[in-house]
Amino acid sequence: MSGHSQFALFKTTRFLPFFVTQALGALNDNIFKNALAALLVFQGSRMAGLNTDQVVNLSALVFILPFFLFSALFGQFADKYEKSMQIRRIKAFEVFIMAAATLGFWLDNLPLLLGVLFMLGFQSTLFGPIKYGILPQVLAPRELIGGNALVEMGTFVAILAGTILGPQLAGVEADWPVWVSGACLVVAVAGYLAARRIPVAAAVDPALKINWNIFTETFRNIRFINQNRTVLNSVLGISWFWFFGATFLVQIPSYSQNVLGGNEDVMSVLLAMFIVGISAGSLLCEKLSGGQVEIGLVPFGAFGLTVFGFDLYLASPEIALYGMGIPEFFAIGGNWRVSLDLLMIGVFGGFYIVPLYALVQQRSEPSHRSRVIAGNNILNALFMVIAALFAMLLLGKAGFSIPELFMVTAILNAVVAIYIFTLVPEFLMRFLVWMLVHTIYRVRVTGMENVPEEGPVIVAANHVSFVDPLIIGGVVRRPIRFVMYYRIYRIPLLKFIFKTGKAIPIAGRSENREILENAYRRIHETLANGNVLGIFPEGAITRDGEIR
Repeated sequence: MSGHSQFALFKTTRFLPFFVTQALGALNDNIFKNALAALLVFQGSRMAGLNTDQVVNLSALVFILPFFLFSALFGQFADKYEKSMQIRRIKAFEVFIMAAATLGFWLDNLPLLLGVLFMLGFQSTLFGPIKYGILPQVLAPRELIGGNALVEMGTFVAILAGTILGPQLAGVEADWPVWVSGACLVVAVAGYLAARRIPVAAAVDPALKINWNIFTETFRNIRFINQNRTVLNSVLGISWFWFFGATFLVQIPSYSQNVLGGNEDVMSVLLAMFIVGISAGSLLCEKLSGGQVEIGLVPFGAFGLTVFGFDLYLASPEIALYGMGIPEFFAIGGNWRVSLDLLMIGVFGGFYIVPLYALVQQRSEPSHRSRVIAGNNILNALFMVIAALFAMLLLGKAGFSIPELFMVTAILNAVVAIYIFTLVPEFLMRFLVWMLVHTIYRVRVTGMENVPEEGPVIVAANHVSFVDPLIIGGVVRRPIRFVMYYRIYRIPLLKFIFKTGKAIPIAGRSENREILENAYRRIHETLANGNVLGIFPEGAITRDGEIR
């Protein structure tokens, strides 16, 4: 898919109204959340003996708690009922929530505002399974990575706009409740109007009987995830990203004021760096992956998250001025490094998260895809709840500073990444293949449309070099199990990649009968299970330098 094809989706009615609706929803959530956070940080607020940092983390916990509690229930709705109708009802509910927010701001009632925050989380829980479940229904397989990239970009651009508008509106000296509540109401109504243009997306399991027990349904959704090892590991990877991202993102308001000495404008700039990075990384995924779901970008993203997360700790000043505006802030050289770290954390976060979301959508069974996504949201919420509690514990009882919290989280990310890639070496193998294809070799691909998206396939290629399986495996969208001469299979260093890619060693009958018979058995299993088999039938090196 060309670099422009993902933006061509904006010309289609099957994508654009949905894109606008979900982006406006994210915008509204973040106008409200960040206006509330700015009021807590810069006006000061205490509740039940908690300090400001702890109240900010409590508010993050309040927002994500509904995901943990209700995702399983609403995942069933997304599979049972037509999706566009559900979206319209959800957006109408958002208008009601923003009316309650208006009352909370006018009364300056923190418990009521936290209640509104909970209801926004509840509404987002309703929308979540539909948001990612509808994409495979309205997009072709070749459009899935680009569509996900645009949705992630749109979400985070909306978050960026909300993080800037929220504190700015809350900082208006006169009648700030009018500005904040008015903006939230206008965006909610605009989202509802956009939702009315979303085309019909049929129910995938209309006969489904709703299980109202959120606890048993939660375990059922987790079992759906466990049915496919690739989906399970992708969901765990996504959940860890939200632990990492939530830990960093929630602390930025306090970090900008209490560590860096910046004012509200500096806070907005730092949030912008983080979110622009994620948006850029998400869009670059489509370009770097060539339009396919490329899980090789995931280890690349994990590496960058650790490196720049740890450097953010190293770049944080021990002593800073207080109340600096943007010019004074960037007059200090070290603050450019802080900004770059936040930008690059976002970029590598985009590399990490977009392929994982696309992989979950691609590998989930259509009949219960929304419930798999609901299960993903449950685990995401659980990890974010743990992140909030983790941050509150370290910043409170343990007495850590915010930069020290960043350092610990970056180290944990390295440990988790090493564990995941040891447990599932396919991610690391795909990364090595991706690096080979995009650095050492210049590859031009034609005829990719001849490889079907599903079902058994035999790829019969000629031979250019011993790295042909790596190159072909790097450009074909589906995992390929190659049949190869057993002596090549045993080459040091390459053996790890071949074994991880489930290559099938074969030998001549006179060389090793046992290897030959085992190869025949595995070839049969590969095709019977609907996988792709790669062979080199010529048995010799081609002379024209082209793989065909």
